[in-house]
Amino acid sequence: MHNASILLIEDDAALAELLLEELEAESYRVRHAGSAEQARSELAQEVPDLVISDVRLPGADGLSLLPLVKGLEPAPAMLIITAFGTVSQAVAALKAGADDFLTKPFDMDHCLLTVARLLEHRGLRQQLDQVLKGERFHGILGQSLPMRRLFQQIRQVAGAEGPVLVLGESGTGKELVARALHRESARAGGPFLAVNCAGIPGELLESEFFGHASGAFTGASKARTGLLREADGGTLLLDEIGEMPLELQAKLLRVLQEGTLRPVGSDRELTVNVRIIAATHRDLEQKVAQGSFREDLFYRLETFSLRVPPLRERGEDIERLALLFLQQGRERGGKPVRGFGPDCLELFYRYPFPGNVRELQNAVERALVFCEEEWIQPAHLPARMLKPAAALQAGPADWQGKAREQLPPLSELQRDYVRYVLQQTKGNKQQAAEILGVTRRTLYRWLEQEGA
Repeated sequence: MHNASILLIEDDAALAELLLEELEAESYRVRHAGSAEQARSELAQEVPDLVISDVRLPGADGLSLLPLVKGLEPAPAMLIITAFGTVSQAVAALKAGADDFLTKPFDMDHCLLTVARLLEHRGLRQQLDQVLKGERFHGILGQSLPMRRLFQQIRQVAGAEGPVLVLGESGTGKELVARALHRESARAGGPFLAVNCAGIPGELLESEFFGHASGAFTGASKARTGLLREADGGTLLLDEIGEMPLELQAKLLRVLQEGTLRPVGSDRELTVNVRIIAATHRDLEQKVAQGSFREDLFYRLETFSLRVPPLRERGEDIERLALLFLQQGRERGGKPVRGFGPDCLELFYRYPFPGNVRELQNAVERALVFCEEEWIQPAHLPARMLKPAAALQAGPADWQGKAREQLPPLSELQRDYVRYVLQQTKGNKQQAAEILGVTRRTLYRWLEQEGA
C-alpha cells in the first residue's frame, strides 16, 4: 500500500532517522513525533493509515495512546516497538488493540514486511467495512444496477395489497425479497410466515393451509388453525408455488378473490386478511400450458411480479458477497485468511453460478476449511468451478449446427452477448459499451428492455 501515511512515534533520534529513511524509501508518507503529547497533536491534525510507536516515551508510554488511535475513524493500524519486550508486554499490547509487536533490535527487512502486511490488512478491512456498510435493503446486500432496480420495485409493490409473484432461479434469495416486501408494507407489524409447498406431503397440504376441525379425520384429535389464519393481518410466503396440487390451487384462488376459507371438516366460512407472496424458479406459463397450473390463479398472482436477478448478472456484487461470506466464516472459525487471490476473484466473475448466491456462500465456506494460506486460491474452491475456461465462459448460445426451427432470434443472441461482455468487464458498463461499440445510454436501454 504505497503512498500510505504513517505516524512514527519514537524518542530515539538515531532510530527515528533510520526508520524515516527506510519508510520513505518505500514511498510511504511519514510524520514523526518524539513524545506522546506531540503524537496526540499530530493525530488531531490527520488520521494516518498506520501508527508505529515505541512503548517507552517521554511523559507517557505508547500503550496509553492505543485507545486514542483505535478510536479514530477510520482506525489506523498500530505497530508497537520496544527494547524492553517481554511476552507479557506483547500480550498486553495485543489485547489492548495493537495489531503487531516488534522487539528492538529488530531486522529492518522484517519490520518493512510487517508494515506492508499491516497496511494491506487495514486496506482489506476498510474494503470489507465498505461492503458491510454499503447498500443493504432489509438484509439484502446489493449495489449493482439490477439490485437497485429490484429494491425500488419492492418499495413500489409493497404499498399495494394484492398478491405478489417472485420469480428467480434457485439460490437467488427469493425469500429475502418476500421478507423485504413484508417489512416495507403496512403489514410489517403483523406475522410473516413462509412455507415450502414442495416440502409438505400432499395429504396434509389442505390441513396445513386451511386448518381443520377437531375430529375432521383420523388423528385430528384437536382443531388446527392453519397457516392462512396464523398469518392473518400479515404475509404468507408460498415458496415453490408451482408444486401445489391443482385442487388446492382452486381453494387458494378463492381465498385471494373472496378473503374467506373453510377449514377441513368444518361447515363454517371464516374471514381471513392475509397477503400472499408466491415464489418459484419454475416457468409457470409453461406449467399452465401443460395443464399443471391453473391459468386463472397464474394471472391473479402475476398482477405484481418481481424478478430476482441471478448472481451472474450482478457485476461487482459477486465480490461484495464473497467478502461478506468470508468475514462471516472468519468470525465463526477464527481462521486468519486475509482474502481472495486475484485468480480466485477472476474465476468468480467468469463462473456462471447456477446455484447463485447460495452456491457462492457454500464455495467460500468450503474454501475457508481447506485454505491453509493467507489468501484463498482457485484450488480451494469446489472442483466444478475449476473447469477449463471455455466451459466457464457464459458466452452466446451455440447456434451453429442447429435445425432451422431451433435457430434463436437475433434479439436473443444480442442479449446473451451483452451479458457475456458485462461478465468479462465485471459489470463495468462504460467498458462494456466501448467493447460493444455503442453509447452507454444505448447499453442501459438494452438492459432496461430485458429487465436486467
